[in-house]
Amino acid sequence: MLKQRVITAIVLLAILLPALFYQNPLPFCGLALLMIVAGAWEWGRLNAFGQAGSLGLSTTCVLACGLSWYGGLLEKPLPLLWASVGAVWVLAGGWLLRTGVAGWPRIPKMLRLIGGLIALWLAWLAIARARVMGIEFLLSILMLVWVADISAYFAGRALGGRFSKGKLAPSISPGKSWEGVWGGMTGVVLMSLAWTAAGGNSLYSLLVQHHGMALMLLAVVFLAAMSVVGDLVESLIKRSAGVKDSSGLLPGHGGVLDRVDALLPALPLAMMLVNL
Repeated sequence: MLKQRVITAIVLLAILLPALFYQNPLPFCGLALLMIVAGAWEWGRLNAFGQAGSLGLSTTCVLACGLSWYGGLLEKPLPLLWASVGAVWVLAGGWLLRTGVAGWPRIPKMLRLIGGLIALWLAWLAIARARVMGIEFLLSILMLVWVADISAYFAGRALGGRFSKGKLAPSISPGKSWEGVWGGMTGVVLMSLAWTAAGGNSLYSLLVQHHGMALMLLAVVFLAAMSVVGDLVESLIKRSAGVKDSSGLLPGHGGVLDRVDALLPALPLAMMLVNL
């Protein structure tokens, strides 16, 4: 299992890194589109839409992203769109976690399919727009999510259960602890401070320029928290579907949605904060 994970990670990095650092954003946006389309196929399967229906969902996702690209949306700030998306993610994410695993099947199937498709389309639009804004800017968003996840893992392993009596969401993801969440937030705060001190065109530098240091720190804590929400929402959906992974597309890692779940809310919310 570990060998598979390592090999898959090396292959992905060998494909993604050259595209990310290429001068023109076109290759990276294309690869991101391919991954989001695969995520749309997984979304159809998770919601029992069948093979044909899942492929149809992927096709619809390609059309939505392609039209956005052709329409020049990657060059526009779209503050109203990102503010609306951010509000929906906060409200819908909180509501889904409150209703729990049992609440997911009660949502009409077509509403679930459309909601997932929109979330994937907006995630692609956000990551492509971030790449157009600059490599460092995009990397700073991705690193926030990765550092939050890694810090949460190690903090949870070392301190889980020492300071809080209950788990974070025992019916959804029993392994996650509140200590892990606090560790993840601490990690992103330290990283944002270090990155801001180094200067550059990062998310953190732009937030400090627009809103000041205090609000930048609040913003990164908020983004870290919402990345946890994205992770938990996908876990909730997989539990409802009775599966461990969203698919087997990435050997040793599960599916695409398993790798990008925390990014789905974090990317559009980062765009919202920068464009406020």
